[in-house]
Amino acid sequence: MFATTTEVGEALGRQQYIATEEISTVLYLAEKLGKPVLAEGPAGVGKTELAKAWAAASCRELIRLQCYEGLDETKALYEWEYAKQMLYTQLLRDKLSQLLSDATSLTAAADRLASEDDVFFSERFLLPRPLLQAIMADKPVTLLIDEIDRADAEFEAFLLEVLSDFQVSVPELGTLRARHQPLVLLTSNNTRELSEALKRRCIYIFIDYPTAEAELRIVRLRVPELAPSLARQAVELVQRLRRLDLKKSPSVSETLDWARALVLLNAKALDPKTLDTTLSILLKHEADLQRARRGLSREERGRSDEPPSNEVRRLRPLR
Repeated sequence: MFATTTEVGEALGRQQYIATEEISTVLYLAEKLGKPVLAEGPAGVGKTELAKAWAAASCRELIRLQCYEGLDETKALYEWEYAKQMLYTQLLRDKLSQLLSDATSLTAAADRLASEDDVFFSERFLLPRPLLQAIMADKPVTLLIDEIDRADAEFEAFLLEVLSDFQVSVPELGTLRARHQPLVLLTSNNTRELSEALKRRCIYIFIDYPTAEAELRIVRLRVPELAPSLARQAVELVQRLRRLDLKKSPSVSETLDWARALVLLNAKALDPKTLDTTLSILLKHEADLQRARRGLSREERGRSDEPPSNEVRRLRPLR
């Protein structure tokens, strides 16, 4: 689809996703080699957005499987629509009576009914979940397996067959093979270590927090209404906060939320009042808020008449 990595980056840019050269290269190779991509990194750095942008850039439908503890193959793959089967049974009651009318024993009736299993266990009664939707799709799709590290190791092992052969087994129907191999992107927030077997099947990439200049480009692209000078101030402060020992550093999505909030408040600069009343958009733990406020307060004092401490130096503007 794309002839060069540059074309990949440009296509993602048209979807308002600013991709590094490494990201563009990984996606280019994943498509050419037919391998899944495993994107790890902190929460909120744009891993899920990458899958959405990649699907749109390649003109493919996005099918998303959100992982969680307790997810099993039944919830991810398929289930039978038993209510629909029962309804058809009621509608075909007369036909069933005719079919079984001349059966001479219960065993004979059961055998005759079993011979009609294909009627009730066919694709018309199959309710496909995300994995099976991607395999049975009539045209190529992008499959996002989001936050795979939240799922159990047993489910991760089940995925190995899907990612190796792009096929699944349904006992009543047999093996279903992908009509078109999907582009697969798995994301992980590193809450647990993934298996080596899974990693071997993927092209790996670690997506970290962006540099100051990259994040500023993102803010200007996504929140163009924010004044350029204020956008730079906001990004510099977010970058300084990430250098503190916080329980949860502000993500890129939270930077964008904060930028939109500053626009709504008609903020002209990051004065102490604006900063104090909006800091909770960036930081979601009370201990982090207190630590940041103490650090910012000491920075202001240090600029005037105190030698800076190590923590204050970390909060100095980026040059």
